[in-house]
Amino acid sequence: MSLPHAETLRIAVIDSHTGGEPTRVVLEGGIPLAGETMGDRRDDFARRFDHLRAGIVNEPRGNDVLVGAILTKPVNEGSTVGVVFFNNVGYLGMCGHGTIGVVETLRLQQRVQPGEVKIDTPVGTVSAELLENGEVSIRNVVSYRHLAGVRIDVPGLGSVVGDVGYGGNWFYIVHEPHFEIELDRSAELTDICWRIRRALEREGITGADGAEIDHIELFGEPTGANSDSRNFVLCPGGAYDRSPCGTGTSAKLACLYSAGKLKEGEWYSQESVTGSVFRGKVEAVEGGVIPTVVGRAFITAQTDLYFDNQDPLRWGMGV
Repeated sequence: MSLPHAETLRIAVIDSHTGGEPTRVVLEGGIPLAGETMGDRRDDFARRFDHLRAGIVNEPRGNDVLVGAILTKPVNEGSTVGVVFFNNVGYLGMCGHGTIGVVETLRLQQRVQPGEVKIDTPVGTVSAELLENGEVSIRNVVSYRHLAGVRIDVPGLGSVVGDVGYGGNWFYIVHEPHFEIELDRSAELTDICWRIRRALEREGITGADGAEIDHIELFGEPTGANSDSRNFVLCPGGAYDRSPCGTGTSAKLACLYSAGKLKEGEWYSQESVTGSVFRGKVEAVEGGVIPTVVGRAFITAQTDLYFDNQDPLRWGMGV
């Protein structure tokens, strides 16, 4: 098929969802990123191709829920692939559900078989395992509790208590109060998370080295018989995570371990607002824990994105 205009960019992608949260993988070579490290490649993407980031995940081709992932050649020996994750407002150091989606995409391409898969990311090399039943087990980066029992005053909510945790991204993990986590309350829960995030900003509460806390994680009672809790995670761009959030689950596990509420090697089941579940456990290491998170992705589409030079919205709405 050809389009009527000669100056049309075409980018091949594969879409999937992990526990309801979508991932759009840009296939290797689709966007030529330069750099010796994945951090360098992320910075190159931001500097030279940020218009493509916006065009790939924003309307009219995408939406604010969509997480993108660009595949590159690996930077470390033994790795299968490198990846830079991004969303509607910027770039992510790591993405748990997206990593599971990347492994499922590699399986579709027949680039991996059941067994270990190493993936280079801007925050380090992530080890994953494609299991025989189709699930993917991720051994994440070192995760830890940075601040414990941080109390803030949130307009309209009152006193809120939580931990600041790191699981590849920065989270404020709310302990008090608990919330009724239901899909039909997503607008209300989103507003609550925004209020909490603005309160953190006003009070100057950050992650390590002044890092912005750009994810808020609420908790409530689970609905599944085998789940330990149910969460609602607000992502940086204002969309809520349809999955239990891989980096959020990692940060939660790290905080539970630091509080003495989770033993090394003990499994914990985290349910999402949609009812999907990630299972996780931790291994104690210097500086924190290494979380293992298990979930499953499903392919939803394989297609080409077209960027017509005459289309005024080719780089996304509002750009």
